[in-house]
Amino acid sequence: MVPIPVAELTEWCRDGHGPMRATRIGRKRDRSTMLKTRIIPCLDVKDGRVVKGVQFLELRDAGDPVEAAKAYDAAGADELCFLDITASHEARGTLLDVVSRTAEACFMPLTVGGGVRTVEDIRTLLLAGADKVSINTAAVNDPSFVERGALKFGSQCIVVAIDAKRTSAPGEPDAWQIFTHGGRKPAGLDAIDFARTVAARGAGELLVTSMDRDGMRSGYDIALTRAISDAVSVPVIASGGVGGLDDLVAGVRDGGASAVLAASIFHFGQHTVAEAKAHMAKAGLHMRLDP
Repeated sequence: MVPIPVAELTEWCRDGHGPMRATRIGRKRDRSTMLKTRIIPCLDVKDGRVVKGVQFLELRDAGDPVEAAKAYDAAGADELCFLDITASHEARGTLLDVVSRTAEACFMPLTVGGGVRTVEDIRTLLLAGADKVSINTAAVNDPSFVERGALKFGSQCIVVAIDAKRTSAPGEPDAWQIFTHGGRKPAGLDAIDFARTVAARGAGELLVTSMDRDGMRSGYDIALTRAISDAVSVPVIASGGVGGLDDLVAGVRDGGASAVLAASIFHFGQHTVAEAKAHMAKAGLHMRLDP
């Protein structure tokens, strides 16, 4: 198949997230020049429905992804993350029809992940409306895949999702292990080392999820987020465990994240995106506030 021209991809990679503004692989970023802190609602999708679980289990239905996308777009979310959480485990591709309809429903940058195994998969998702593509299992199995995707489409289109579980006992130095296939399989890799590897390979952003905190509403694993933020020079998205608005602040202020991802507090009406932005701005963080 003839590779898609880079110029053509700019139509889908909107708002500065496309290849024309991609960073060079391995190039250092000056964090002081980064954009305002982003709030990213996450749609974990299974069988075409948004779900939310606890520690990647006990999934609870949270609605239709297209309707959720419309609602978050209207609410002023900075970005949206769509993760087909069973695609890798079920050895299939991402639900393209749902992705396409979700992309059509919103006008904010959209990251899509789940079942991405080849450069052609990345291309297909970008053509379906994604602005960025999240890679998890395939990046663990073959880190050079990250580099191939970054060289083809630009680093800013490539997000590597890191699902990590703490392996250190109390009193021991902090350590976390990587998991793949939607959190089902331990990879035997140190999370910090893996983060360094994929950042060097050209990942434009890292989505760091604490499996221990996922759905627990006890706050992000700040130590994990900070350790990875300090280890790499690309933006880090904090994920897993938000229970209140102070947790969002802590993810940025204490964890060093450039963006915060949350699901339950928004899906089930505990807080609105506007409330989250106002709270974070009041705490001194630079936010994009709607008029």
